[in-house]
Amino acid sequence: MFFRPQHLHFTGIGGIGMSGIAEVLLNLGYRISGSDLKLSPITERLASLGARIYEGHAASNVAGARALVVSSAVDEQNPEVLEARRLQIPVIPRGELLAELMRLKYGIAVAGSHGKTTTTSMTATILNYAGLDPTVVVGGRVGTMGGSNARVGHSDFLVVESDESDGSFLKLAPIMAVVTNIDREHLDHYPSLEAIQAAFIEFVNKVPFYGAVIVCLDDPNVQSILPSIRRRTITYGTTAQADMEAVEIGCGHFSSDFRLRYRATDLGTFHLRIPGRHNVLNAMAAVATALELEVKPDTIRDALATFSGVDRRFQVRGKEAGITVIDDYGHHPTEIRATLDAARLCGFRRVHVLFQPHRFTRTFHLMDEFASAFNQADSLFVMDIYAASEKPIEGVTAEALVERIRQFGHRGAEYVGGMDRGVEALLSAAEEGDAVLTLGAGSVWQAGEKVLARLRPGGGE
Repeated sequence: MFFRPQHLHFTGIGGIGMSGIAEVLLNLGYRISGSDLKLSPITERLASLGARIYEGHAASNVAGARALVVSSAVDEQNPEVLEARRLQIPVIPRGELLAELMRLKYGIAVAGSHGKTTTTSMTATILNYAGLDPTVVVGGRVGTMGGSNARVGHSDFLVVESDESDGSFLKLAPIMAVVTNIDREHLDHYPSLEAIQAAFIEFVNKVPFYGAVIVCLDDPNVQSILPSIRRRTITYGTTAQADMEAVEIGCGHFSSDFRLRYRATDLGTFHLRIPGRHNVLNAMAAVATALELEVKPDTIRDALATFSGVDRRFQVRGKEAGITVIDDYGHHPTEIRATLDAARLCGFRRVHVLFQPHRFTRTFHLMDEFASAFNQADSLFVMDIYAASEKPIEGVTAEALVERIRQFGHRGAEYVGGMDRGVEALLSAAEEGDAVLTLGAGSVWQAGEKVLARLRPGGGE
């Protein structure tokens, strides 16, 4: 398939994971078509690069394709899948295609329950700054990559954000594997935390004997799998037991500074233009990866100073009337806590959150974890659950979540249902010096744009 350009069709091409691979293949000379239920800036970008984009799924879209690429979100009854089966066109899972790309390169795969996108983006930024010119596929739009979630390099290095949600990361065979953390997530696929850990063990042990595994020692669920890792391992964290230790961590207004020691060698101080202890840990994984590839510490330091963050990761959308509007993709309790901690470090007077729960299964399995995740929010407004193609679960509602949050002691939690009510609630609560934070993996980011529009002079008329 890789010996000459051929026609591949992507069902759900607007997804952040699918679009990145499609963009890489477009730049390699492949003919790409794809469909999605709604057109978006992502599909518009792909169209500008030469992809043929269809709005909506239809059997006719598959015409002429040599293979159909699908994500785990695409149902077997999708008309394009049914047509491909009828025509005996190979149906390739996204993870399998990514693995095929990696087979031709020196792969660096970033895995973990949280922080993958930022860590992958930091790693790509450093390697590109150092002249290693990697090909990159990441699950977010990166400022240092021109706002794209993919880039085609001319070296043998491929940096990818892996996907553990459906186990597809087990198809990858990287020479270096990073594990940022392991958490109770994707419990619709994994029956238990132990099953998740077992998958990560299998993943890192796919690294060849000459490769390396880079893991966070601060995470207890990662630490507990260390005895099962059979490859050379480099640990990082804020403990003296880690191979790479962060000391003198300081987080200011939308920035972080920290000093690194690597196996008794002082690497000096590093600066990030994004806040939060979790981002310091993400940066450490990227630093460790770059050092393994013999990038000099000064080059790493300069590269990290240019990193401006990733779309929807503690992204400042604007400031009007003294109110700062921030958007974040966080949709798991661990991510929410880290994001709220980062917001507190920025020195806002108060923080007002509009949260859109993502998936019924996640809300069901992690109800009590969500109930204690919002302690740092002065006020919390909860929208209806974003289904993400899931069917409702009886008793699992945003109202039930709000009631549980209140039972856990939060006095400022309120159910708002739709986005318009959420916007009104934020506008009523926020004052000069406050922050408005939209949280969730669905459509909640649009609320932040509406808040800014209303706050602008004449916006309330």
